[in-house]
Amino acid sequence: MKAELLKIFIVEDDVLYGTMLEHYLSLNPDYQIKRFTSAATFLNAIHERPDIITLDYSLPDTSGDKVFLKIQELSPASKVIMISGQEDIKIAIDFLKKGADDYIVKDDETQNRVWLAIEKLKETIRLSKELESLKHEVAKKYDFQKAIIGTSPAVKHVFQLMDKAVGTNITVSVTGETGTGKELVAKSIHFNSNRKTFPFVPVNIAAVPKELLESELFGHEKGSFTGAASRRIGKFEEAHKGTIFLDEIGEMDLSVQAKLLRVLQEKEISRIGSNDIIKVDVRIIVATHRNLLAEVKAGRFREDLYYRLLGLPIEVPPLRERGNDIILIARQFIENFCAENNLPKKTLSVPAKMKLLAHNFPGNVRELKSIVELACVMSDLEEISPEHINILSDKKSVPELDNAGTLKQFTIRIIQHYLEQFDYDVLKTAAALDIGKSTIYRMIQQNELSLPIKSNNQ
Repeated sequence: MKAELLKIFIVEDDVLYGTMLEHYLSLNPDYQIKRFTSAATFLNAIHERPDIITLDYSLPDTSGDKVFLKIQELSPASKVIMISGQEDIKIAIDFLKKGADDYIVKDDETQNRVWLAIEKLKETIRLSKELESLKHEVAKKYDFQKAIIGTSPAVKHVFQLMDKAVGTNITVSVTGETGTGKELVAKSIHFNSNRKTFPFVPVNIAAVPKELLESELFGHEKGSFTGAASRRIGKFEEAHKGTIFLDEIGEMDLSVQAKLLRVLQEKEISRIGSNDIIKVDVRIIVATHRNLLAEVKAGRFREDLYYRLLGLPIEVPPLRERGNDIILIARQFIENFCAENNLPKKTLSVPAKMKLLAHNFPGNVRELKSIVELACVMSDLEEISPEHINILSDKKSVPELDNAGTLKQFTIRIIQHYLEQFDYDVLKTAAALDIGKSTIYRMIQQNELSLPIKSNNQ
């Protein structure tokens, strides 16, 4: 595939000089050149977003410094090479300080110097475009209705809350069991918000030693404590204008909680060993598998911090409450694993699906991923059978599911299992398993499913 042409604008009022420069640069077939003899005509075309602009310092209709300021305003990504007859070093330094990428004095070697300057800028421009492309790809990847697979009522409710979160900068608190995908929820919110082009910085509080957590979050100055050999930028500074994700916030030490509260209130930090105040613009998303309110009552978590962090609460449901989502997610994991490992496409047999649906999944989505990837390896056929589904003993699974039985018996056990889980709510059970409610009612009438006595009056 042919590389995209580098778009170069030449702004030069000396027609002869500009024509010579245009001809010289056009010798490179990867360059697309346009030449302008005045600031007005150039600025009328700046919406085309050139990659590089060679700008004459002295133009007939306005000064080069005014044009330079307009470029920074209208096309800030464009690289600017100033070309001038002025040899005054102060002018050159002034333009470089303002953000010009190079300053070249007109002489017999100008064309060669411009050529070399453009060659140096090409790599910077390429990397910048790759980064921008990557940001767009990441944003698409974290389209939360694609990144988080599921159609169950529980997941649809999560989508509704996430949709509310992306439209504002409200703090979000994500709760749920380990392995349910809390970080994926946080990433999806960030990459669909107006902060998506700025950093997403995750910090696992539980993985950072307590004595180092303050430095990790807020940074430190050289020599501020034993082992501080150099200045360190903290995660809050790193996340400026973006999002910081504080995972396992319930593990944070009380002393650091007090400092985090100040950051939330004042929107500013100080590195350890410094009195300088640094303003930070950071969105905060926190996550925990703990009951933070219970932690507050136990005196392990500050009540004032709890209410500052609560924001918009999103509870990610455990996999066992998501019914047929288990199969949808399993299919995606199988498809990805087979593609990554050059294996032929595999599908789940109906009994294999039943076995998965019957499992309690204490490890949630992570456990499901591990189980189906192993099943792909163990199965030599295109279809994955129940014997390939290696599930450790789980007391909450459907009783005697692994015993011999017909497909209908498997089905009855699974529906019974979910009926009990949803307090015999037929509509919720049908939605979770993606089956018709009439099927469940018919099985109840035929005494294939059992309900408690109190349900007879419903």
